[in-house]
Amino acid sequence: QAQLVESGGGLVQTGGSLRLSCAASGSKFSTWVMGWYRQAPGNYRELVAGITSSGNTNYADSVKGRFIISRDNAKNMVYLQMNNLKPEDTNVYYCKPQGVYINWGQGTQVTVSS
Repeated sequence: QAQLVESGGGLVQTGGSLRLSCAASGSKFSTWVMGWYRQAPGNYRELVAGITSSGNTNYADSVKGRFIISRDNAKNMVYLQMNNLKPEDTNVYYCKPQGVYINWGQGTQVTVSS
């Protein structure tokens, strides 16, 4: 019954910002390590940013210093603040917990124009 719903994507100019949101219905959300992913060359989804249940974070080198992941355990929400966006960031972004079985959500499209 658990599901993931991403939102907040859109079309922005180079250098602009977006804030992505992920609503997770799982009752154990507060214990999950959550991540934001995007499709990489080779047709696999790479981890862009991750956050533990206690708020420790990690980022892909390509986004470090530009993106910030956060979560609100009381609301079962995880966010990705995306700053100084570049055309190379254009992708569909997905949220997903680590180590549990749950279907991927529909993702949210981010398009950065140059």
